[in-house]
Amino acid sequence: MKMKIMDVNLNYQRYGNIKGKTIVLLHGWGQNIDMMKPIGDRFTKDFDIVIFDLPGFGNSSEPKEFFSCYDYVELIHKALEELKVEKPIIIGHSFGGKLGLLYASKYETEKLVCLASPFCKEIQKVTMKAKLLKALKKVPLLNKLEDFAKRHMGSTDYRNASGVMRNILVGHVNLDIKEDIKKIKCPTLLIWGTNDEAVSIERAYELEKLIKDAGLVVYEGCTHYAYLERLGQTISVLKSFLG
Repeated sequence: MKMKIMDVNLNYQRYGNIKGKTIVLLHGWGQNIDMMKPIGDRFTKDFDIVIFDLPGFGNSSEPKEFFSCYDYVELIHKALEELKVEKPIIIGHSFGGKLGLLYASKYETEKLVCLASPFCKEIQKVTMKAKLLKALKKVPLLNKLEDFAKRHMGSTDYRNASGVMRNILVGHVNLDIKEDIKKIKCPTLLIWGTNDEAVSIERAYELEKLIKDAGLVVYEGCTHYAYLERLGQTISVLKSFLG
């Protein structure tokens, strides 16, 4: 399904129990709806599920001009208003988690789940592409997406991106949102892998301290895709957190 929001043709899926609370799933940079469906598909009995292809990814169009992370959040909020969703539960991975943090700092949010979510600039020792491809090889569920990753993620993504998406990526990577995070009031769950080379485990402990009501679940030996590497455990943890 599609809607026009802020001059973007926004692609999304909505399914599950329309009478339940709404879970909004936000994918990472260079990814799409498919990356979050393994979570959404397991909550359809009790929850209303909304997954967006964020602007510039999947089947959503690129913004026609520079979008900051704050613009992405505003677009998500307007889209949820269009869908008549109030006080969502937000689950975001990586870039999507950063947007979730910003959303919860500004708009009423039932609960927030951040999966390896950056919030300040990381010092990169190897290229993002190398890190992501290394992680993908370790996750059976994502093997089929490796070719997609080679085309669209990391340094290749930066070289091939249009000017506007390249600028958006640079803006995202350099944006520190620590002060915004301090405004978050909703219960927040963080899930992280100790071997995450894109957003280090040290960031997870720092983020936990910045949020008033936050808890951290650590997956020993897992990567930036910890939530998928231990999907069964992730679902169990989420069911406990969401109630």
